[in-house]
Amino acid sequence: MNDSSWGAPPQAGYWGPSDQGPVQGAAPAGPTYDAPEAQQTRPMPIVPDEPAYGGHQDDDRGAARLSGPLFRDETFRDETQQPPYDVRQSPSYDPRTQPFDTPQTQPYGAVPQNPEPMPDVPPPAPAPQKKSAGRDLGAAIGVGVGLGAVIIASLFVVKAVFVGVIAVAVVVGLWELTSRLQERKGIKAPLVPLAVGGAAMVVAGYVRGPEGAWVAMALTALAVLVWRMTEPPEGYLKDVTAGVFAAFYVPFLATFVALMLTADDGAWRVMTFLLLTVVSDTGAYAVGWRFGTHKLAPRISPGKTREGLFGAVSFAMVAGALCMQFLIDDGSWWQGLVLGLAVAASATLGDLGESMIKRDLGIKDMGTLLPGHGGIMDRLDSLLPTAPVVWLMFVLFVGSG
Repeated sequence: MNDSSWGAPPQAGYWGPSDQGPVQGAAPAGPTYDAPEAQQTRPMPIVPDEPAYGGHQDDDRGAARLSGPLFRDETFRDETQQPPYDVRQSPSYDPRTQPFDTPQTQPYGAVPQNPEPMPDVPPPAPAPQKKSAGRDLGAAIGVGVGLGAVIIASLFVVKAVFVGVIAVAVVVGLWELTSRLQERKGIKAPLVPLAVGGAAMVVAGYVRGPEGAWVAMALTALAVLVWRMTEPPEGYLKDVTAGVFAAFYVPFLATFVALMLTADDGAWRVMTFLLLTVVSDTGAYAVGWRFGTHKLAPRISPGKTREGLFGAVSFAMVAGALCMQFLIDDGSWWQGLVLGLAVAASATLGDLGESMIKRDLGIKDMGTLLPGHGGIMDRLDSLLPTAPVVWLMFVLFVGSG
């Protein structure tokens, strides 16, 4: 039809009551259609029995809102024509490239079916965590006992042998420190002049006293500057700076242990120094592990707590009072209390300083030479800065002789 639509009123010349009767040549009474144009009329769409998606089952208007294809097996849609239609009547339909019977995973107009959500199940409660020391405690104890036996034997048999033990520890510590600097930061501190100068520094301190230690330190720094000149100038400043720092941090501070050994009761002074440092670390660990809740320096060493520091101070003061009273000539218990407090403070600061270096390098231990402990430098971290403090306290309380 050209001029009429579904539901339009009848027009003259087609059908309907008239005073002149039926029009001659009109089509028989029945549904309205135009005989000459009957072949051009499009078939009325077939309305499915079930309501279209989006419509109510009692709403007849839902039939006009078909959202899916006309036929169940129709899978293609030509957007240039109005739906619904048979895809096989489209001029662009090609059965070779668009097989009609090929199913699609989700045809046009299909409603995705969401799976039913699973009921909320609370996650299982985490298992209770037990506090751990973070190391092999058995190996740490075994290595500690072995080192203690070597130190005591060399300390009380021949003092010169103990000086050799200090020199060996210094050389190994320098090797660990320079290796980590080169691996993690690309800093090439010259090891050869540091090792030779460090060992000479310890011997000079034992033989010539503080003056010999200072001279050896100056010569070692000069040797580092000259040795580095044999390589290209790129990075010279950072390499020699790291070398001078290493010379001061490891062998020069260790020289004060040799200075303590030169006194008449030097062996007992060194033993007091070692005992107080070990007792301070043990008290910090024991009290901090059992009662520690308040962090001391979380950005530097998360494992250290204020309660641990209190334990270090308490243990060191008690041990200091006993050692000064019974091991040191002309010593007094109250001097031991002061000495223990100073040792706890210097040992904690030394441990934090070593932790700061390792944080900057991004490592946990300086080495793996000592099972359960890490490297030599991981054991010297609290001993090195404590040595000059203890030497000075002995000089002030009982003299250098």
